[in-house]
Amino acid sequence: MSNKKLTILGIVAVLMVFWAVMQSRISNRSGVETTGLSYLIQGLDPSGVGSIVIGTGEDAFTLKRQKDGFVVVDKDNYPAKTSEINSLISKCLEIQTSEFVTDNPANHEDLEVTEEKARSVIKFMKTDPNSSLLTGVVIGKTKELGQGSYVRMLSNDPAVSNKVYVTSNAPWFASGAMNYIDQELISAKSEDIESVTVSSQDGVYTLRKKQDSEDVILDNIPAGKKLKSSDARSVLTALTSLRFDDVKKLPPDMSFDRQYMCRLKDSTVYALRIAKKDDKTYVSCVTEFTDKTPVEKASIDQGGEVESEEELKKKEAKLLARDNAVKFTTKHNGWVYEIAEWKAKNLTKELAELIEDEEKPKEDAAADPNLVIPEIIETPKAEDANMVTSEDVDVPKVKDPNTPDN
Repeated sequence: MSNKKLTILGIVAVLMVFWAVMQSRISNRSGVETTGLSYLIQGLDPSGVGSIVIGTGEDAFTLKRQKDGFVVVDKDNYPAKTSEINSLISKCLEIQTSEFVTDNPANHEDLEVTEEKARSVIKFMKTDPNSSLLTGVVIGKTKELGQGSYVRMLSNDPAVSNKVYVTSNAPWFASGAMNYIDQELISAKSEDIESVTVSSQDGVYTLRKKQDSEDVILDNIPAGKKLKSSDARSVLTALTSLRFDDVKKLPPDMSFDRQYMCRLKDSTVYALRIAKKDDKTYVSCVTEFTDKTPVEKASIDQGGEVESEEELKKKEAKLLARDNAVKFTTKHNGWVYEIAEWKAKNLTKELAELIEDEEKPKEDAAADPNLVIPEIIETPKAEDANMVTSEDVDVPKVKDPNTPDN
């Protein structure tokens, strides 16, 4: 056999070895399945979900089904926001895969689809006492060149759980238990606020809106003082958007030494007790509807007049406000909320921080009755024809006492 043929055979052998190595890698890393879009999770019944675990390790938290909704276990079973739970489940069910990558667990860490390295881990647990796994989602790193993300479904069957796919619509899941809680505590409209009363060990004061105006006035303002309008308005409108940063069951050792009371025009009153602990500010809150007049509908059969649409709307609004006050107190009773420091300042300002000395008017000399102002006589001009000059008047000479008489 000639050297030329041996050389050709050698090159072919090298190419065959190279091809075998590449095929081996492809079989381990990239599957041959390239199908159309399909859903990662299929057939999940949300009503069968007993709890949801989000995250892993110390950052993990649990949402547990309770009655008609979910509670956040890690926040003393505080009610979770239903819309966030529904969004979470929908995001998981909407994940579609376009490419099979591997079913070898040895490749999971490199693709960051292990629970320790994953970007997001969601586990849906059954309602059984042991809370066994129902299904779940692990979102890994972004694919090379940003063309999708690696994802796999959690399952009790390793043959299913080991498979990694590519998805082009990997969802983002909020981390942290507070993201699944409605953090808006009170949201009163500014135009509905009638007055606020702030109480502390240093005293009590009341701010209210001036009638037919947005100006803020202070009841019984001390003589010689004036109200700082901007600061007063911040106190008066503190409940237009009051959010909390954390929540827990009301502890027995917490001391509340301040109170903020906001009265609305519809007779709703928000009462907040305020406490300081470990440099943080906490509030507990209740609501009362102070209009105790019963709402009765006129009876035509008993000779009553037909009520106007306006009257019916007023009665409906009153009933709604009364029911909302009861619901608010029921929901928040027994809980204490941590609020941001900047917001706490508007709830706890002392009277001395809201008033300042009035500006004294500048002294007006003309206003002093004892001050005599001399009359200003204008000096006549020389050009005046009627002016009498020194040349027209004989001015007597003053005798020098040192000059001897003639």
